[in-house]
Amino acid sequence: MNQPDTTPEVVHRDTVPGGRYWSMVIRRGYTLRLVDRDGKANVSMLLYNPQNLLERYNMADTLKGQHTSKLTRGNMLYSDMGRVMLSIVEDTAGWHDTIGGITRDADIVRKYGEHRYQQVRNDFYRSGRELFLIELAKWGLGKRDLVANLNFFSKVYAGADGILHFDADHGQPGAYVDLRAEMDTLVVLNTAPHPMDPAPAYAPGAVDLMIYRSPPVADDDVCVNFRPENARAFANTAIHNCQG
Repeated sequence: MNQPDTTPEVVHRDTVPGGRYWSMVIRRGYTLRLVDRDGKANVSMLLYNPQNLLERYNMADTLKGQHTSKLTRGNMLYSDMGRVMLSIVEDTAGWHDTIGGITRDADIVRKYGEHRYQQVRNDFYRSGRELFLIELAKWGLGKRDLVANLNFFSKVYAGADGILHFDADHGQPGAYVDLRAEMDTLVVLNTAPHPMDPAPAYAPGAVDLMIYRSPPVADDDVCVNFRPENARAFANTAIHNCQG
């Protein structure tokens, strides 16, 4: 008997080098896969509703609704209107940071030295904040639209001493995370170093991107059933999509 073909139908591929930016609207019914090519990537991400840019990813609701401070398979990314933007349907990294934030220009200069374009051309350094602002401007967004972000492939945890720690050994070459769009979602990301990364050199890793058609959401879906709050947020999203 022939087995069904489970290979995802890929509609787009791309690679974002370290220290660069990317954005695209991921349509409902599609999944965005991020791949940490060399085990050195940090992918800072912001999410917006492209039909109403005032609706965006809400870190506080995402964490308190799912009783967690980190993200992995089964977690959903809530908007500030109680809807689900993306769901983490697969994850081989196991831990993604939600509280570490992004680097500022002064952080980069203090830690790595000043490397301006006029001096080193394409080897110049940029902060996560600068990269976000460059990409956000393409969508009519700016400084006031910078909110608490996600950091995929980075692990930050609170130790017994009550201090936040960055796990420098967390990255694994080829680790990936699949983000299923539950509503049309503008994804804005950059690959600047994590602000807590202790590496002495500015050498952020590249990330490979893939967009593929999502399979139908099953009744036993791991994300919808992960928490009662997830099911309610998913239902809110279904109302939002009911005329789509």
